[in-house]
Amino acid sequence: MLDNKGFDLWADGYDKAVGLSEEADSFPFAGYKNVLGGIFQEIMTTENAKVLDIGFGTGTLATKLYENGCEIFGQDFSQRMIELAGEKMPNAKLYKGDIADGLVEPLREKKFDYIVGTYSFHHLSDEQKPDFIKELLDRLNDDGKILIGDVTFANRHELEECKKTAGDDWDDDESYFVLDELRESFPNVIFEPKSFCSGIIIISK
Repeated sequence: MLDNKGFDLWADGYDKAVGLSEEADSFPFAGYKNVLGGIFQEIMTTENAKVLDIGFGTGTLATKLYENGCEIFGQDFSQRMIELAGEKMPNAKLYKGDIADGLVEPLREKKFDYIVGTYSFHHLSDEQKPDFIKELLDRLNDDGKILIGDVTFANRHELEECKKTAGDDWDDDESYFVLDELRESFPNVIFEPKSFCSGIIIISK
């Protein structure tokens, strides 16, 4: 798994790398545009939504939300990613911090209509995910939603089958969502599949 310095180095070529995988309909970014588009459409149902983007990267989704009237907050652990995103969203409030350590201090006292994470939560272990999601639920306004777009499988068997198919593209340092296991902590979770290996996880307040 890349650390923050690795992502600093990858930042300028990140969008191109994602695009190549998405266009080839290959793991891990098959369905990427549909994932981001689905989250965007959901957030656009709330006028001037206050949005926290976890692991916003170069700001691909956050910038579209920003341009359409959303108030954007974000946390990412790559300084270069923050710089690139900040150039697109000069009035966004973007903070550096590793989600493995939870939210940074300035975000812990705020409330949001939506908290989103696209292809960032897989950097947390399966043990870390539930606690972090519970921390985020506390930061939602009434009727708020967490929207997670990521590599996700219905069960552990599907994950293992994809791992075999993906071969060298599989990253053993990343922990992908398994819905059967996530439901143990969040029984009301909703999942909208967008490809053979991805989709949108919705967890409501």
